[in-house]
Amino acid sequence: MELGLKGKKALVTGGATGLGKQFVLELAKEGVTVGFSYYSEKENPGEVEKITATQIGVKAYGFKTDLSKVEQAKLLFDEVHKKLGQVDILINNAGVWLTGLVTEIKPEAWDLQMETNLRAPFLLCQKFAQYANKEGHGGHVLNITSQAAYYGSTTGHSHYAASKAGLIAFNASFAREQAKKGINSNNIAIGIMHTRMIQANLDKDPNYYVNRIPMGRVVEPEEIAKMGTLFVSDVYSYMTGATVDVTGGMLMH
Repeated sequence: MELGLKGKKALVTGGATGLGKQFVLELAKEGVTVGFSYYSEKENPGEVEKITATQIGVKAYGFKTDLSKVEQAKLLFDEVHKKLGQVDILINNAGVWLTGLVTEIKPEAWDLQMETNLRAPFLLCQKFAQYANKEGHGGHVLNITSQAAYYGSTTGHSHYAASKAGLIAFNASFAREQAKKGINSNNIAIGIMHTRMIQANLDKDPNYYVNRIPMGRVVEPEEIAKMGTLFVSDVYSYMTGATVDVTGGMLMH
């Protein structure tokens, strides 16, 4: 199936590790040049750049960014646009997963969760639309949300769940505003996935997590990235404002 992605340009947040890294690689395989954000050199962004350049033959460029900072989030889009030119695809993947019961969460922890998981996607969607509207082209946006947005958290992550629920509501509004301008914007809701963010919890009590998944296994980032790549392609050009369940049956929404 032809996805119509060859020659496109994309921005992926949190693209040096986990799901974000897999998005960068899958997009590169489809001929997409990618700019991606990373938080720290410890994430080894150079590895992603090397893999895409030498093994795939498509360039990817890392941009060190603290997405919890307003000006850095805005500058990220400007810098990617300056480097790549027209940005056709935005994937808001980066996020934090802080822990704390409602009775214990400090205001600064709540703020960091919202700044990274909700405000940064808003700022990047805003930038994406401003550039695209001015330049006269459309594009695709994909936000990564969670089943916790619907069911809440059972393990002390209420602020994470709230940030992801906010992303669903924001996306619906953004999609409505931009639909006639050629931009479609969707979410994928993930469940339990093998990433560094949750691996310690999985190792500590794997049965607790696996037993919550009707399909009986934890998904790999590569699987989610393959599905997500479809959603930012021309194959799904008529879908917008949707949140797609890719949780292995946890959500069934």
